[in-house]
Amino acid sequence: MSQTAEMLSRIPGYNAIRSLPKVALIGLGAALVALIAGLLMWSRSPDYQVLFSNLDDRDGGAIVSALGQMNVPYQFNGTGTAILVPKERVHEARMQLAAQGLPRSGNAGFELLDQSRFGASQFNEQVTYQRALEGELANSIKAVHSVQEARVHLAMPRETLFVRDRQSPTASVVVSLYPGRSLTEGQVSAITWLVSSSVPNLAADKVSIIDQNGRLLTAPSGESGADSLQRNFVNDIEYRAVQRILTLLNPLVGAGNVRAQVTAEVDFSRREQTSEVYKPNQAPGQAAVRSQQTSSTLQRNPTQAQGVPGALSNQPPTNATADIVNPPQGQDGQAQNAQGAQNAQAAGNAPNAGANDPSLGSLAEQARLLQSAGNARNDATINYEVDRTISHVKGPMGQLSRLSVAVVVNYRNKDNESQPLEQDELEKIRDLVKQAVGYSADRGDTLSVVNGLFNEQGETDPPFWKNPEYRELAMDMIKYLVFAFILFMAWRIVVNPIIQGLIQAKANADARVERQKEDKAREQAAEQRAAEMNRYEDNLNTARAMAHSDPRAVAMVLRSWLTKEDKNENG
Repeated sequence: MSQTAEMLSRIPGYNAIRSLPKVALIGLGAALVALIAGLLMWSRSPDYQVLFSNLDDRDGGAIVSALGQMNVPYQFNGTGTAILVPKERVHEARMQLAAQGLPRSGNAGFELLDQSRFGASQFNEQVTYQRALEGELANSIKAVHSVQEARVHLAMPRETLFVRDRQSPTASVVVSLYPGRSLTEGQVSAITWLVSSSVPNLAADKVSIIDQNGRLLTAPSGESGADSLQRNFVNDIEYRAVQRILTLLNPLVGAGNVRAQVTAEVDFSRREQTSEVYKPNQAPGQAAVRSQQTSSTLQRNPTQAQGVPGALSNQPPTNATADIVNPPQGQDGQAQNAQGAQNAQAAGNAPNAGANDPSLGSLAEQARLLQSAGNARNDATINYEVDRTISHVKGPMGQLSRLSVAVVVNYRNKDNESQPLEQDELEKIRDLVKQAVGYSADRGDTLSVVNGLFNEQGETDPPFWKNPEYRELAMDMIKYLVFAFILFMAWRIVVNPIIQGLIQAKANADARVERQKEDKAREQAAEQRAAEMNRYEDNLNTARAMAHSDPRAVAMVLRSWLTKEDKNENG
């Protein structure tokens, strides 16, 4: 006991610690034990990750019970809204719980219709159907990889027989995205059309989508939405032009040795033009006849009007008187003269009639017909269509007006020296760029190709500390380094001095024991040498006494010793 106390007294700081009060010593020992136990538990505790979050109480209780049956340790986060399990068992636990149908919470779909009650009103059936449709749409939206949760709200007005009182349905969608993820415009448009196609009479512009941060993802109807679409259209034209340039020039000058920028001017104005053009009539026989009217009149030996015009012809005839001077001849001559005048008049009108009717043939044939018929008339009216062209032209929206292209090519690296490109090479590059972007001088496009020395050969990579994997690895390393540092300090300050003191005390005790043994051995050796000296003296005194008392016997002994020595030497 005294040796142990002596060894402990040699430990540095032992006497100072021993001088403390007993209560302080007990507290210091308990704190040291608690620190060591906490460090051990912290080092051996598994890394927990989120298994499920935002669960209702029923699903949370079912999941906790299932985890207990599967012997999977779990714990809750600080707010109690998430269940944590060891990192290496997250996927295994999710698969096992999914096999049991957990978690059951979520958006109920058309399975709500399976729970219909007898005697439900039409209003209740309509509400149940709307809830089922909202749940089905939410489940479909959650199939998108970036969407964690989704809720759909449908505003479906009641049907009415009056057209002017009808209202269009609308929809609102709230999506919760996974951390670090976002929805592209294509995905937002797909969700919009998914909802609009699932609800009757729902237009795509009546669907609004927002995320968990309250940001509106769908383009609003109005100028702002149109401006966004126009901006995206221009950016798409410029991006595709730049990519075509890089695709052609990178194999020639090397990746990273060319920079290109394209500016596109796009005309988004709508133009509509209506024109009506009249052309001259075409040649006879080629024009289209709109309407035709023909009138023909033919008279055979018509009775000519006789008598003298005037008042005398309206008076009653006078009494007949006998004319003695050849009255018959006079009357016959007058008739012949009248008939000759009529024939002359018909002959005079014959050319005009023939001119009016081309179908009557030659003048001789017309005269013959007139002599046989007496009188003929032919009228014709022909209306032709007017050559008219009506065109309505509606110009496309988003017409490319002008392109401005700027290309910078790096110097060529030859024999570890930067050398500019030849003029013919620059001309080839300029021609390739023109073909790539669809250069048009009539449109007013501009192109500039410059050969210069780049100061930076490439873009610098992002720092490694921004990589999540490296961050997680660094945190693990820091944790282990802190644990190692704490253990080292505890070893250096507390454990090592105690061990070194115990070792030194044991070594001192062993050395003291060895010294004691050596002292005893030396004492025994001295005593043995003293005993041997005393025995030699005794033997010598005895021999002397025998030589004095019996010299003859001593001589015989000496003679025998000498004889044995001779035999040994000769043998």
